[in-house]
Amino acid sequence: MRLGLFFALFFAVHSSAQATDRIRIAVSNPNMPNLTLAVAQKRGFLKDEGIEAEIIRMNPNVSITALASGDIDYSQLFGAVVGAAIAGLPVRIVAGFMVNWPLTLIARPEFKSVNELRGRTLGVSSYGATPEVAARLIFKHFGIDADKEIKVLALGSDAARITALKQKVVDVIVISPPADSQLEKAGFHILARAHEFFNLPYLGLGVNTRKIRERPDEVKRVIRAGIKANRYIYENREGAVQLLVEWGRVERDFAFQSYDGLRNLFNLDGTIPEDGLRLVIDQAKKAAKITREISPSEVADLTFLREAQTEIGVKRP
Repeated sequence: MRLGLFFALFFAVHSSAQATDRIRIAVSNPNMPNLTLAVAQKRGFLKDEGIEAEIIRMNPNVSITALASGDIDYSQLFGAVVGAAIAGLPVRIVAGFMVNWPLTLIARPEFKSVNELRGRTLGVSSYGATPEVAARLIFKHFGIDADKEIKVLALGSDAARITALKQKVVDVIVISPPADSQLEKAGFHILARAHEFFNLPYLGLGVNTRKIRERPDEVKRVIRAGIKANRYIYENREGAVQLLVEWGRVERDFAFQSYDGLRNLFNLDGTIPEDGLRLVIDQAKKAAKITREISPSEVADLTFLREAQTEIGVKRP
């Protein structure tokens, strides 16, 4: 009897261990905007969903290639995933985690306004990614034609862009908090913040279409964990800041500045506004020089988001 009970317990534990899904998630930088799935991992929301995650920092172009090939399972990029889907890669957006762009245009000390940047060099993460799109929209808002009046260099990570700015390789960069506060303290000038001019989804959850077909329940569980993580971030200032200090390796004062500046941009239910998605699609079409009509269903699959929202108790209009 005891032997039978032992084997029953052994197989139950073994089956439970085997049931854990292991996934790989790409983020562009270990910073405040990318905090959602880091919180989901570090605070146990993914574990509660039976998921063990490895979070990997990747440049946007590498991340998209890895997502399309199946080398990673998920990416928090939004605009780059939309652009890849439009280009025909097997990827889709399935949830939104930030309702606007926490991107800052910050320049060398001698530049005091956006209009002074005509003929100057801009540093972005990669061509066609969200930071470049944001910068182009800001320049357009100020009457500058970025195609003709701005030279653009793709530099990769936040650290690479900051180094290029300090070494005067570029005159201005697009950067996310807390780097903007750090650079401002060092004497560089914040000239514009994207969310003050536009209302566009920034970060979310991108996935390969094969994953959607073969592991739909996993996709939904990751979405649920992301929504719970965003609610934690919104409601728990001290906890979110502490994790940002540990994960992003930033000073506590800068972490608090980032949190206070970006808290209200975190989406509490994963929703992607249709008008915002359309604007991202339009920008991606322009970057790819595509003229045909692109429907939201070609770049996003919100089936699992709606199911996750229902299960969590999100009330939709």
